Amino acid sequence: SMLLEVQKHLTTGRVGHFYGQENNATTYNLARMNMLMHGVDYQNFDIYKGDTLREDKYGDVKMTVQVCNPPYSLKYDANPVLLDDPRYSGAGKLPPKSHADYAFVEHMIYHMDDDDGRVAVLLPHGVLFRGGAEEVIRKYIVRDLNRLDAVIGLAPNLFHGTPIPVCLLVLKTKRNGNSGNVLFIDASKEFKPGKNQNTLEDEHIRKIVDAYVNRVDVDRFAHVADMAEIEANGWNLNIPRYVDTFEEEEPVDLEAVRDDLKRIEGEKKAAIDRAESMLRQLGL
Repeated sequence: SMLLEVQKHLTTGRVGHFYGQENNATTYNLARMNMLMHGVDYQNFDIYKGDTLREDKYGDVKMTVQVCNPPYSLKYDANPVLLDDPRYSGAGKLPPKSHADYAFVEHMIYHMDDDDGRVAVLLPHGVLFRGGAEEVIRKYIVRDLNRLDAVIGLAPNLFHGTPIPVCLLVLKTKRNGNSGNVLFIDASKEFKPGKNQNTLEDEHIRKIVDAYVNRVDVDRFAHVADMAEIEANGWNLNIPRYVDTFEEEEPVDLEAVRDDLKRIEGEKKAAIDRAESMLRQLGL
């Protein structure tokens, strides 16, 4: 569905070829049916059945556009033999057994077209700041590969199956003059509240896209952080480190508060006195 949705928004033509890999047999078959039902000829797509992390069905195929919403914090065996896989060998560390998020990211990076590769992947916010092996991999992607173009924080409860807020990582092989920085956008307040699920409306999407395209600082919304700033933060990409959304509260007038307390105390005493007077009249 995500691949088909991307095709709707392309401005330079239709998708030349669709690729996908799915481990669940039912979902795999539904994906192929979905392609055919939406008019994609069987010769124009390859949907593979298999475990993406352990068995890369794409081979050496390089892709211009990749979109993904992988299972969040998937547990996997983190078998050391995977370090021999060229998708994971560059960082020298495997993601921890409890969080396979970066394994999916590295898989996509490996298959990015060298001249015009673009990736958009939805992930839990933990990938931005967790330490250990994930910090090593994050540093490798940001500093050594210089593929991370933007980090966009989205509102909670936007997606089926999870109420948590997620982040969108945008990666590019050619940074178009932005190789010395990363754009951070805090779009956590951009949504229309719903009873069961929040919605990202067109106006919210336009605001996010405009900030991405313009790539300038926007107060409490967007910040262009240079590599020195990111390095100073220990390659921690947590959005609040770069976009200050703190709203200062109105100063408290202590004299007015004290006067209110005195007034309330006086009203309380007067009410008690009236109640006691009524009780005495009733002989109680």
